[in-house]
Amino acid sequence: MPTARLVVAPHLEMPGAVDANTPVMWSLVHGTSQLSATMSFAGIPAMSTSTRLETLPPAQPVSVLDHPGHGVWLESIVEDDRGVWYGYFHHEMPAYACDRPDRQIPSIGALRSDDRGHVWTYLGIVLDAQPDSYACESKNRYVMGGVGDVAAVLDHNHQDLYLYYSQYSRDTRSQGVAVARLAWADRDQPVGRLSIWNDGAWIPGTRRRPATDDLPAWVYVPGTPLVPATRSWHDGDGKANAFWGAAIHWNTYLERWVMLLNRARNESFDQDGIYISYAPTLSDPGSWSAPFKFLSGGGWYPQIVGLEPGEGTDKRAGQLARFYLTGKSNFFIEFAR
Repeated sequence: MPTARLVVAPHLEMPGAVDANTPVMWSLVHGTSQLSATMSFAGIPAMSTSTRLETLPPAQPVSVLDHPGHGVWLESIVEDDRGVWYGYFHHEMPAYACDRPDRQIPSIGALRSDDRGHVWTYLGIVLDAQPDSYACESKNRYVMGGVGDVAAVLDHNHQDLYLYYSQYSRDTRSQGVAVARLAWADRDQPVGRLSIWNDGAWIPGTRRRPATDDLPAWVYVPGTPLVPATRSWHDGDGKANAFWGAAIHWNTYLERWVMLLNRARNESFDQDGIYISYAPTLSDPGSWSAPFKFLSGGGWYPQIVGLEPGEGTDKRAGQLARFYLTGKSNFFIEFAR
């Protein structure tokens, strides 16, 4: 298996508040390579652009047309061969269904931008948890069920987009990071087009008939977690043991996919540590290696940003890259084969 170590680096941080993964993109603008970083905080995405990671100016809010309401955390951006950007976001709704508006039930939505991330068009909610999976008696500090904290990655053949997301359902066996698949050809009309990896098979959704305003229009089976939780998010004992919040990139040096994960030790999401996993392919979620802890404690939202000009992003990196936690970097991460 590959190994990874942290190397002290000059302090660097994203130029805006962060409480989600931060997509980083390169674009060619009037013949110049331009770097963009999109941060989300309190459900409001903002973007900063420059020619280098080190010179990003303060982030400015972006526009979301036909906004779905409540919070939008834009966590993944994928570009197609026409230069159109597709964003995938963590969406939070107050837990009205549980009569607990002080807690949240997240879902996952999609956006499209034709101007490199300044203005986004809402494409719909692509994945909801079923109401019968809500944990309305939960003492969890933040969530009472739902799905969210999404990382979207496109396979090398540009055939399928894979959404790695966190499940917070009542059933402990379904808690953890699960995987959905979307045919890249369906990216402009993604609602109802996902398949969920469940027990070794890709299971499509079914349309709810008759549709109602207070229930999701599409029904999906729970995903099989890559690593199931061993202590529930919702049993009220204050403890938890669950992975969540994946960040994934293709490592050109290792020639493998690399996943960073949070691991919570209690129902307040306090961090046990940061874990790392590797896979040769996205098409078989069972190919991911057992997560290995390489940092104890730490903040949320670990991610890697490649250093290669015009190429290194949060989705692509080499042997040496920047390691971020909650938008701040004090280390490089160095891989070895």
